Amino acid sequence: MQIKSRIRTIAHYPHEGIMFRDITTLLKDPVGLRATIQEIAGRHKNTKIDKVAGIESRGFIIGAPVAYELAVGFVPVRKKGKLPAETCGRDYQLEYGADRIEIHVDAIQKGDRVLLVDDLIATGGTAEAAAALIREMGAEVVECCFVIDLPDIGGRSRLENQGLKVFALCEFEGD
Repeated sequence: MQIKSRIRTIAHYPHEGIMFRDITTLLKDPVGLRATIQEIAGRHKNTKIDKVAGIESRGFIIGAPVAYELAVGFVPVRKKGKLPAETCGRDYQLEYGADRIEIHVDAIQKGDRVLLVDDLIATGGTAEAAAALIREMGAEVVECCFVIDLPDIGGRSRLENQGLKVFALCEFEGD
C-alpha cells in the first residue's frame, strides 16, 4: 500500500516556500492509518521493546496504537510544562530560538528498550533531543521511526551520526 499517496501537501504553509506534509489525510483514511500502524509495529514484532515514546503531538497519534500492537506501554514526550508530575527534560535549539521537551521521571526505567515515534523528520532537532533524554534516563533507543522523512533537510543523517537507527515509511525529496 502506498502511504505517500495518502499524505496531502499544502504549499506555502505555515510560511512562504514551505511545502507542508499533512498527515491528517492519512489519519482519516482507515486503510492508510491501519497500514501505517501495522508497518511500524510489524518491524518490531520480534524485537524486545519495553516502551514506545511518541513526540508531541502527532507522535502520540502514531505511537500509542503502535504501543498497543506491540503490547507495551506508551510514553508521551511533551513540551515544557505539559506533564503534571515530576519530569526530566532536555533543551534543544530550533531554527529561531530554543525549546524544551520533558518526560515523567517514572515513565522510563533504566535498561528499557524504547522505540521513538513521530510523524515527520526534518532537521531532526526534536527527535535528537528526545533520544538524548531517553538515553540520559538510562534506556536504549531501539529505533527512531517516522511516517515521513524529508531527506534533503538532513535530520536522518543527524540522528544516524548520533548512532541512532532511523526508519521512515516514505520520503518527500526537495523539502
